This record gives sequence, structure tokens and C-alpha cells, in this order.
Amino acid sequence: MKNLIDTKYWLFDLDNTLYSGQTKVFSEVDKKMSSFISKKFNVDLIKAREIQKKYFYEYGTTLSGLMSHDKIDPHEFLEFVHDIDISWLPKDEILREELIKIKEKKYIFTNGSHAHVENVTKQLGIDGLFDGAFDIVDANFIPKPKIEPYEKIVEKFELDPTKSILIEDIAHNLEQAKNLGMKTCWLENDEVFAKKDADKPYIDYKIKNLPSFLQEINILKAQ
Repeated sequence: MKNLIDTKYWLFDLDNTLYSGQTKVFSEVDKKMSSFISKKFNVDLIKAREIQKKYFYEYGTTLSGLMSHDKIDPHEFLEFVHDIDISWLPKDEILREELIKIKEKKYIFTNGSHAHVENVTKQLGIDGLFDGAFDIVDANFIPKPKIEPYEKIVEKFELDPTKSILIEDIAHNLEQAKNLGMKTCWLENDEVFAKKDADKPYIDYKIKNLPSFLQEINILKAQ
């Protein structure tokens, strides 16, 4: 942990990372994806979900599959699937306090949209605490874990990868970050897809709770 004290750039995934996956926030987005495909292709929700997951596993995101295979307008898709009501999501006061204590640069790195970032961070009570966000549009719709978005976020925010850390809930999304020289941190969870590469050597840290992890770092920095 001590070698994280000198970290200058903190990169956080959004979904199932800044909030617990147990809240099922992303389930709302997931449902909207199925609904979008169902309406677009005039198929029932069961078939729509089959298409959705097929594209997710083949292309990295459902959107990438829809763009490549069906020429879907990505902006239409993003606006629809991220239009969710998460007013029930409680504010995370501990996370807010620990993020405030981190005086170094903090960024959100997501395969979602800026609108989704704003919605989630506002509900959590952590909006305004980040120095920027990098979304799927910034990445020209090329999603993690492909190398291009990692290179683009480094360029956009002028990051030094060797002084950066990426915190993610999907283990294999950390590989390219490590290849660029970043430290990597996996937020442990039981999702089969998210944990399938959790034993890989490119993962430096494994944590169970993000606020507690940041609290540990902040305590070390204060000593």
C-alpha cells in the first residue's frame, strides 16, 4: 500500500466501482439495453437479451456490436439506455470524504456516457470531486479493454502512466492499464465475467470495498 502514496493520477471505473454492484444500478442500464434492442429489431425481450449478451462478449460492449453489425446510431443508444431513474441510490458520505482527501488528480474512465457519469455521481453525492471524465464518446466508441481508450485518456489528460492507478470491477480491463505502466486495482466481486481473469499477474491490488481502500491510503499519507 505504501507505494501508492506517491500516486499522482487516480482513475476510477464508474459502474459497479464507484458504487457497489450489489445496488443493481447497472441492472437498470442492462434492462434498457434489452428494451432498445427489442424495439429496434421487433423481437421479444428474451431474444433481445440473447443479442445483447452475444454482442457484449464478442465486441466488448453491446454498443460496439450494434454499431459494427447493425449500424445503430451510438448517440441514440446511449441516450436511451442511460436514461434511468436512480433516485433511490443512497449518497455515499464515506466515499465522498475519502475522495476529498485525495488532493491528486482524479478521473472517471468509463465505457458509459458523460450523462451517465453525471447522473451516478450526483446521486452518490460525489459530483464535482473529479478533475474530468473520459467516456465512450471520447474513446470514439472503442471500449475497454482495447488499448485505444487507455492511450487516449493518457493523452487527453496528460497522464504519466507510471504515476497512475486504475481501479476497476472487471479484472481483464486492467491488463492494458498495466501494459502502459499503471498500477492496477481490482474491486472483488462474484460476477463470472468480471472475475474470470482475477488471478492474472497484471493485477497489483485486490480490494473488497473502495471507500475503505481509499481510507487506508489517506491514513498512510497522513502519517
